[in-house]
Order: sequence, then structure tokens, then C-alpha cells
Amino acid sequence: MQEITKEVLKFRNDRGWTDNHDVKNLAISISLEANELLECFQWTNAEESIGKDKQAIVDEMADVLIYLIQMADCMHVDLEKAVKDKLVKNAIKYPLPEKTVK
Repeated sequence: MQEITKEVLKFRNDRGWTDNHDVKNLAISISLEANELLECFQWTNAEESIGKDKQAIVDEMADVLIYLIQMADCMHVDLEKAVKDKLVKNAIKYPLPEKTVK
């Protein structure tokens, strides 16, 4: 995660894009890119969408992650730690079902 974060931030910094990349604009961009991801599935089922243009789906997924990485940087959030912490919370909220003995 650290390597990809460095690459994303270098790409942004090399182009001088830090001025407009505040938390609000990045949150908007994440939402817009997530909607572009949804658009890949509009009017078809998942299998048809993937078969039609898997690369477009992959590109939109990458765009969402790129903006998340930049937002985490702006907010000084360790995204990897945040995901791990959230998984712990989710495990408590959604525990595994108890196995029944037959």
C-alpha cells in the first residue's frame, strides 16, 4: 500500500494538482468515479457488463482508489490501518454464525 500511495502522490504532485485536491473536492471526485463505475453495469447483468468491457470497470475501480489515497493523504489517515480497524468493527457487528452440531 505504501508503494502505490507514493506513486499516486508523486503523479499528483508532479502535475501541480494539489491546489484543488482538498478533502471536499476529493470526496466529490470519489463519488463521481463510483458513479462512473456503476454506469458500467447499467442496463445489463454483471456477467454481461464484465464481458462487454472489463477494462472500463477496472479503470473506474482504480480511479476510486486513487482519489481515496489522495483524500487519506489530505486528512493524514493511514488508509491501511483504517481498513484493518474497520474490519475489526465489522467482525463485531457481523459475527460469524455459530456452527450447529448434527
